[in-house]
Amino acid sequence: MIPNILALEVPGMAKSVMLIALPLVGSILLAYGVYNAAFDLRRSARKKVISRLKGGTSRGRKHEEAFNFEDFRKHTVEVTGMLAKAFSKLRFTANLQRALDQANVNWSAAQTLVNLTALASGLLAILLVVQVPLLAALGSAAAVFILPILYLFRRRKKRLRKFVNQLPDVFELLSQALRAGHSLASGMQLVAKELPDPAGTEFGRVFHEQNLGVKIEDALRNLAERVDLLDVRFFVTAVLIQRQVGGDLAEVLDKIGNVISERIKLFGSVQALTAEGRLSGYVLLALPVIVMLAMCKVNIEYVKLLFTDPLGKMMLTTAIVMQLLGWVMIKKIVNIKV
Repeated sequence: MIPNILALEVPGMAKSVMLIALPLVGSILLAYGVYNAAFDLRRSARKKVISRLKGGTSRGRKHEEAFNFEDFRKHTVEVTGMLAKAFSKLRFTANLQRALDQANVNWSAAQTLVNLTALASGLLAILLVVQVPLLAALGSAAAVFILPILYLFRRRKKRLRKFVNQLPDVFELLSQALRAGHSLASGMQLVAKELPDPAGTEFGRVFHEQNLGVKIEDALRNLAERVDLLDVRFFVTAVLIQRQVGGDLAEVLDKIGNVISERIKLFGSVQALTAEGRLSGYVLLALPVIVMLAMCKVNIEYVKLLFTDPLGKMMLTTAIVMQLLGWVMIKKIVNIKV
């Protein structure tokens, strides 16, 4: 009799402990995330004050002289906190840090993951306290954690695409500077002054790296590793070969610029030809949702079976997974490499 009573009381005790522990842990993590965010903002303001005291750039000359040593130093050297150090050992953290650098976001990947974990945990605890269904609470917490990361990767992709479109102008400007008698380093300084981000920022980093004593070959290799684009690797390889065996670098840059311009035109043609397939993917992804919303308006009891009946839940889950798989397959088909 006693074991049976204990068996009935243990689940109730575990539930009570969870209701007390989860809000407490979530509140601690949320407070930790807010503290880190406030500390980062305060440190950023302090850096701006120090930069002005050192004679930093004014607002009117922001585009002309927007580079300093902090622009290209690594942001993952120091991580504070046990959770941040644990995140820094993951392979995904290194990939996220590269994405942050390529998106020109001056954040630490480990600290970003800590802040997102704290926000997601705090939201999960709050939703459980207000008795939101467990599946909805977990989905909301996962969305808070995943959506900012997806936004950062999307921003990185957009910036790299803009960088590729700027490369013909970069090579033309470099070749004209070389023909006018400038060195390669001063040509990169000219690119940093004349072109906006991302080309101006990245080539400005190369110029300032070699200005601080790094060999220009090593600075160019850092550019190729940082940006990780095939066209940039072509440019770096051409410069390294020219500096070893000699030759007309201006003519080489003109040819590389022409090749990249033709590739950009071909990519635009491919995007135009695959527009119908991409539109079909979006329509097929949105159509079931629209039909379901219409059915909710017409006959809500018919739709409720998908959420109340076990077989309906299984069918709904399978439908969502198959929709996502179909959308991924369409994206893979129309994503033609140029």
